[in-house]
Parts: sequence; C-alpha cells; structure tokens
Amino acid sequence: MVSAVDKVFRAMADPTRRRLLDALFREDGQTLSALEARFRMTRFGVMKHLNVLGEAGLVVTKRRGREKLHFLNPVPIRLVHDRWVSKYAEPWTSALSGLKTKLEARMEKVFEIYIKTTPERLWDAITDSDIRSKYSFGVRIDTDWTRGSRYATSHPSNAGPLVEGENLEVDPPRRLVQSMRALWGEDVKREGTSRVTWEIEPVGDSCRLTVTHDQLREGANDELYGGWPMILSGLKTWVETGELLTTPGSLMYATPASSGAKR
Repeated sequence: MVSAVDKVFRAMADPTRRRLLDALFREDGQTLSALEARFRMTRFGVMKHLNVLGEAGLVVTKRRGREKLHFLNPVPIRLVHDRWVSKYAEPWTSALSGLKTKLEARMEKVFEIYIKTTPERLWDAITDSDIRSKYSFGVRIDTDWTRGSRYATSHPSNAGPLVEGENLEVDPPRRLVQSMRALWGEDVKREGTSRVTWEIEPVGDSCRLTVTHDQLREGANDELYGGWPMILSGLKTWVETGELLTTPGSLMYATPASSGAKR
C-alpha cells in the first residue's frame, strides 16, 4: 500500500507535474482548458497528470457553475515539510516560504486534508476552544455555535480580539461557514471581511476536511490565509496522535503552557 507521503514524492518527481503546480501557484482556480493551453501535450495527458496530483492531495477541484476549477492544496507539502524538513532546516525554509507567500494573493484558497477520525470527533476538535488552541497558535474562540451568532478569537498575549465574525451556517458534524474580520494589525483590518468554510466528509475510516477561504480581495494580505497549512497539519497531528506539532513554526505564537517546549 502506497503511503500518502510516497504519493506526494511520486507526484512531485515529474517535471510536468511540478510545472502544473507552479501554474496553479501563479494563478489558482484554473480550468482544465486554461491549464492545457500552457503545455504542449494533449488534453488527456494534462488530465492524467492532474489525476496523479489529485491522488496525492496536491490539487483539489471545486465546481463553479458549469466549470470545474483546479486549486493548489499546500497542506500535503506542509506535512512533508513537518516530517522531513523542519527538524533540519526550519529557519531556512520558513524564510523562503515567507518570501514565496508574499508573492501570492488570490480571491479564493482551498485546503484539503484527510484525518483518520469520525466526523463527530473532528467537529469537536474544530469547535472546542480548548482543543482548538492546541493546534491554532494558542488562539481560543468564544461563541455559542448557533447560526447567526457572533464569535471572537483571543490569545493571552493580546489585549483584544484577534478575529471576529458571524457563524453563517452551523450544520454539525458536516459544515461550518463563518465570516472573518482580522483585527491583529492595521494592515489586515483594512482587508475587511472574508469567509471561511469548513466541510467534513466521511471517507471510509477517515474524514476529508476541506477548508475554503474566499471572498478575499485581489491582492489580499497573505497573513489572512498563510497559516492554514500549519493549522490543519496541527489539527491532523492532534486528532490522530493526541500530540502537538513541535516545529519552530508551529510554536511561534504558542503560550509556554500550551507548547510544552522551549522556543
């Protein structure tokens, strides 16, 4: 049986597939026709490469009317980074990742990850403030989780709320939709309100979790969405093992009590 990590390495070993990922990095949410126009190969050939990337979780698709859009999913790369890279070169890769992220700004971001758990347990991990703080940089959330209610997030090191918004849809244990207004700095405050959708789908003994961050303006500040791969990696680690990610990046904003490790 081929492991998820092996699928990622296999998918990225081919130069054409790496070019497809680069194309989606430059412009996320492209149709098959748009991607086909960038390569000297048949439509079927491009589809085969996209299927391999999809099996590795590096590309996810979403329907928009009659169109099928392809999105780069950086979460598997983050998992490989946490397993193989961070303990050797975290300071270097963090700096390079930060530089690369600054060049990226799109209207919609889609993140997908598979977690071996039940929908109910995954829903609890998303909505329980104590659990959430363990994989979300020590940030807690305060809300009653009813449709139309308000929520706010906070961190012990910050005097006021970091994020506020409304619970637009609450359908446990399948779907949660929230508006999001970032408050941790003047630059992100100017970005206004965006939307985050959590979708849980059972797949065998696991769940596919898809997080879509949309309604972002063109050129939006990357601080709004850049932390999702690390948050979802931490969520997967916590749910499946009961342990915390201990890479320097994952502990960057954690409190001493929640990190359990020196920085």
